[in-house]
Amino acid sequence: MHAWQFSRAGGFSQVKLDRGADFAALRELDQKLWVALACPVAGVEACPQTLALLDADGDGRIRAPELLDAIDWTLARLSSPDELIVGGNLMPLAAVGSTHPEGATINAAARRVLREMGRESDTGIDLESASGAAELLAARPLNGDGVVTADSSADESLRAVIEAAIAAGFGVTDRSGAPGLDAAGLAAFLEAVDAVSAWRAEAGDDPALGEAALAAVDAVSAKVEDFFARCALARFDSRAEAALNREEGAWLALAARDLSIDVEEIRGFPLAHVSAGGELPLSGALNPAWAAGVAALATSAVAPLLGARESLSEADWRLLLGKLEAYRAWRDRNPCAPLAALDDAALAAAASAGSRSGLEALIAADLELAPAYDALTDLVKLIRLRRDLAGFCRNFVNFQTFYGAESPASFQCGTLFIDQRSCGLCLRVADAGKHAALAGLAGAYLAYCDLRRPGGESMQIVAAVTDGDSENLLVGRNGIFYDREGRDWDATITRIVDNPISVRQAFWSPYKKVARFVEEQVAKRAASADAAASDNLQTKVIAIPAEAAAAPAPGAPATPPRRIDVGTVAALGVALGSLGTAFGYFLKTIADIKAWQFPLAIAGIVLAISGPSMILAYLKLRRRNIAPLLDASGWAVNARALVNVPFGATLTALASLPAGASVGGDRFASKGSGWGRFFVLLFLVWWVLAFLGDQGYLEGLLQP
Repeated sequence: MHAWQFSRAGGFSQVKLDRGADFAALRELDQKLWVALACPVAGVEACPQTLALLDADGDGRIRAPELLDAIDWTLARLSSPDELIVGGNLMPLAAVGSTHPEGATINAAARRVLREMGRESDTGIDLESASGAAELLAARPLNGDGVVTADSSADESLRAVIEAAIAAGFGVTDRSGAPGLDAAGLAAFLEAVDAVSAWRAEAGDDPALGEAALAAVDAVSAKVEDFFARCALARFDSRAEAALNREEGAWLALAARDLSIDVEEIRGFPLAHVSAGGELPLSGALNPAWAAGVAALATSAVAPLLGARESLSEADWRLLLGKLEAYRAWRDRNPCAPLAALDDAALAAAASAGSRSGLEALIAADLELAPAYDALTDLVKLIRLRRDLAGFCRNFVNFQTFYGAESPASFQCGTLFIDQRSCGLCLRVADAGKHAALAGLAGAYLAYCDLRRPGGESMQIVAAVTDGDSENLLVGRNGIFYDREGRDWDATITRIVDNPISVRQAFWSPYKKVARFVEEQVAKRAASADAAASDNLQTKVIAIPAEAAAAPAPGAPATPPRRIDVGTVAALGVALGSLGTAFGYFLKTIADIKAWQFPLAIAGIVLAISGPSMILAYLKLRRRNIAPLLDASGWAVNARALVNVPFGATLTALASLPAGASVGGDRFASKGSGWGRFFVLLFLVWWVLAFLGDQGYLEGLLQP
């Protein structure tokens, strides 16, 4: 059994991953001892390609089983588990194990890449060289994915078949990104070609003739049916003939307008003159709006299928429709409409044995390169995982990177500079409102910010403020944010989750709250008094004429003065008596305190006021942890990852002058009079003398 090593950080025990054997035995470690069990791909600051490799099922989340599978895959192809500790973009050839069959294949692929680059003497291969070789192979016409493009063959006939299959919708995307044809698509295309060829063989007469005739018939069919129906009604009752041809009033209304052949009313008139048992003339006396359509019917349908004639009877019309119905049914049976653009010669070329065998051989030749491409892909994958797996585990299985301050953790997206401090614990968020609902349980002071860049790019973050005070951190305050790539963003605070930042801030918090309350009340009373004075002045100005008019006449009795309310006087007396009693008790208490004890009494009062706030802040700071912050971002954190006061001070740096800096004088600074220092010194001397006198040390000095 593997001998695990643990360390205490963040208030809990974390497994140490400092040896290759630790990674090899990680599957044996109880997952209750892991710090995280899952994390989202979005918002994790790591190589996107590596994250995609770890997210094996592509669901946007990396879970513990997927990480373990990636570790097993990597270690099976490395010569030693300690290679994960070494890491780096350059992988020595000796690091690839030869005991695993795929390890030998990867080693051979690496040597082939170096040989093709003229670097046979190199003992290692870097990620850039391996990725470049894989990209070059993927860009070739034959690249091992079993998909052939038009550029995969120099044979023009095969190229034409591939292009026809792609145009007909049987293509897929090649590894290079170009459209191509794979074995399944080729089989489906050739099956459609055979079906269309057999269908066309059933056409009998010239399909082009049938298509033209059907188009000509469909263009005027409704109007011809209308004409023969009117003729049938006229045959039934000769009195209806005039109405069926439109009465004279309809013509008079039409004649009163400016006419054109395309007028809708003209198109609504019958095709020709309606009479009992009449025939449709194919030229001459026709409705001019339909003359062209009837002419097309005569030349494209009637003449080829029935023979040339001057008019068309209803029986001939029914015969014509019967002849075209078979063609219509055949056309509607088309097994593959997308192949309609191919003529018979193209279909025959696609269905030929040479095309079939040529395309099958081309796809087989492409598939022969699959092992080479897979080996290159595995080579790139091995280099990436060898480089990044250890670092990812130290941000997932444990939080060594975060608590060890080796570098920013994978969930830290950058640094926010605001209010003379830099906040290093910043996380990406998708929705500040939803995130704050859970993140508030972290017990940390959180500032949610909207970030913008000049190009219009934007995102949201949450910054944990873990040192200093919050007096000047307000919604709407602006700062600047630097992401992990060093790009700067304009930051604006949009939401604050208020929690204690430090015990020092909690000490002054009650006095600041009282001061703000007093300021607000004074401002309200001043505003109220000003408004009352203004109203009173306006009332008196308005009331002067009214008082003059209502003044009593000379000799009239004066208004008796108001009498003092005895109840009011009694209530005032009781209130003043209570205040006097309380003030007397306070003076008595003060009188019982010795002079030198006054500072201690004042300190006790201050402690009584600030103590509860400090105790509450201390308790909250002891429970401050980042687990709710990460859970709100989609992580599955498996521990209470505490952020105590000393560690919090490392996450938020306050402004300080650099070593050796000098500060010049401020010519606008307030001039000090020195009286403050004098009174402080006088108070200290008085307190010392009072203490010595109370203890009797000054009695001998004061005796004559």
